[in-house]
Amino acid sequence: MNLIENIREAIKSVKVNLLRTILTGAIIAIGISSLVGMLTAIDGIKAQIAESFAGLGANSFDIRNKGQSGGRVVQEGKTEKTYPNISYREAMQFKEEYNSIGISTVFIPVSGIAELKRGSKQTDPNTRVRGGDENYLSIKAVKLEKGRNFSQMEVRYGTAVAIIGQEIQKTLFEPSEDPINQKITVYGRPYTVIGIMEKQGGVGQDQGADRQVLIPVENASRLDTRGTFNYRITGVASDPGKLDYEMGQAIGIMRKVRQDRVAQEDSFELTKSQSVAESLEEVAGYLRIGGFGIGFITLLGASIGLMNIMLVSVTERTREIGVRKALGATPLRIRQQFLIEAIVICVIGGIFGMILGIGIGNIIANFIGPGGFLVPWLWMFVSFIICIVVGLLAGYIPAFKASQLDPIESLRYE
Repeated sequence: MNLIENIREAIKSVKVNLLRTILTGAIIAIGISSLVGMLTAIDGIKAQIAESFAGLGANSFDIRNKGQSGGRVVQEGKTEKTYPNISYREAMQFKEEYNSIGISTVFIPVSGIAELKRGSKQTDPNTRVRGGDENYLSIKAVKLEKGRNFSQMEVRYGTAVAIIGQEIQKTLFEPSEDPINQKITVYGRPYTVIGIMEKQGGVGQDQGADRQVLIPVENASRLDTRGTFNYRITGVASDPGKLDYEMGQAIGIMRKVRQDRVAQEDSFELTKSQSVAESLEEVAGYLRIGGFGIGFITLLGASIGLMNIMLVSVTERTREIGVRKALGATPLRIRQQFLIEAIVICVIGGIFGMILGIGIGNIIANFIGPGGFLVPWLWMFVSFIICIVVGLLAGYIPAFKASQLDPIESLRYE
């Protein structure tokens, strides 16, 4: 019964000293909002990046020749078996059989030093020519600014059409010209421009993504005069949860296509793009640790402020404490009252801090990139526990000081 009475007295004291409660709660609210806000923003940004990576193939896998570029595989200083490159026929056969499971794309980097021409204009000999199919743009998350994608018929019959990057458009065409349905020359062969890729940018001075031209993979295979092209395949799982299962099926299909014997090792490599997402999670973990550390330091400052205000409160209420002790209140009950008061102030400030932190965190995350509204239930629970702990730590010293006051001296205090 005494505990319930103490709770009532603590709440009553909070109501009576409303301005002090608001100011003290504001200190805690700022600390909690910085903690929750930073962690919410990090989770929100991570969710947006993860969604972007999903479009870039975070739930996909790549199949390429063993050793990446064909030839001999060297392990532990020993030269092992030579594996033939994945041919165009093998890649397309895999794609056809894998269609019953999910979608895939077959592509080939033809050259990185090509020169494109249009009339008297020409590009520098640093243009990238790549062969791809109708699924390449969607699986590789490349968007078109203008025009259209390859049709299945154009890919099947190797029609002389091309999708060009922004830098090529600026080099070969005037700003007022529409490149769509215009002719350009690649390796001395005329191609009709059917699409313009959106600006992709690059790292440092490397703007290669904007100076590339994409042609149908069947058409690109005709440029392989020496039979050295090494085709690559990217498959996408029908469901992220089935990625490992469908990778196993892809291995079985590719072994059949490559005619690998039962006891023979795979003559190709299969890598999971999920490693990108795993790296993202690792980086997000470090960011959370940093955000938690900065928020905790802010909250530590808030707890010191709360302790200072509670110490002032003890001094102001010395006579009240003396009256309580004279009426039979034990040091334990006095400590309880001040601890409960500190916890109540922390919880009130913490609730406002959580609401403010969630709002700030989502605003920051959406400012960086549009996304949904994130409610971090885990961080809300953690911050609520932190509020109680901060109240206990910040209120204990003032509560202990109050419980040790001499009742006679307290009654004399003015």
